[in-house]
Amino acid sequence: MPEKIWKRKLGWCSGIVVLVLAMCLVAAVGWLREPRQYRADPPVADALGGIRLMANGIGGTPPEVYFALNKPYETNGYDLSQGKRLYAWFGCSSCHGDGRGGIGPSFLDGWWLYGPSMVSIVASIRDGRPHGMPAFKDKMTIDQIWQLAGYVKAVGSYTASSVAPGRDDDRYTRPAENRAPAAIFFEQGPTALKPDQGPSP
Repeated sequence: MPEKIWKRKLGWCSGIVVLVLAMCLVAAVGWLREPRQYRADPPVADALGGIRLMANGIGGTPPEVYFALNKPYETNGYDLSQGKRLYAWFGCSSCHGDGRGGIGPSFLDGWWLYGPSMVSIVASIRDGRPHGMPAFKDKMTIDQIWQLAGYVKAVGSYTASSVAPGRDDDRYTRPAENRAPAAIFFEQGPTALKPDQGPSP
């Protein structure tokens, strides 16, 4: 009889030890997860606004803080999903559709009017462009502009990314952002030029 009681206590204690170890493992994984910063610190946000554009407004150099942060708006899943939310909130799809264009240009056909670099995309969103692209600098924070730019770049990506958003329940005519949608939809047809945009990329 005492042996049965001892075995029951031992089994009960080992169950508690396993439960405690599992809870510690879950806590450690949660602690090691990629940290989320819900809003950029004011000095960082101020520095993010200091992009240096080339004279023609196409391309340029991101601020030093962007490299110090390890390009978060291109490589951080939280920032990319926030960019997707902002794309819907600010009505970007009314001009650009699901990325295939409409009134505004497509992100998927390989023809970027002002270049596919993050600096060009940020400048386009922040300052606007001729022929219909409005400026959003008074409607969004600079952090949100970078998040939206990262998402737009992911939509027009030629390489798959595990951190880019996946498909949601909305109807799209293109693959999910994490599957390199531009590589699938870019058509290298026999036409070598687009007269309004120059030679093929």
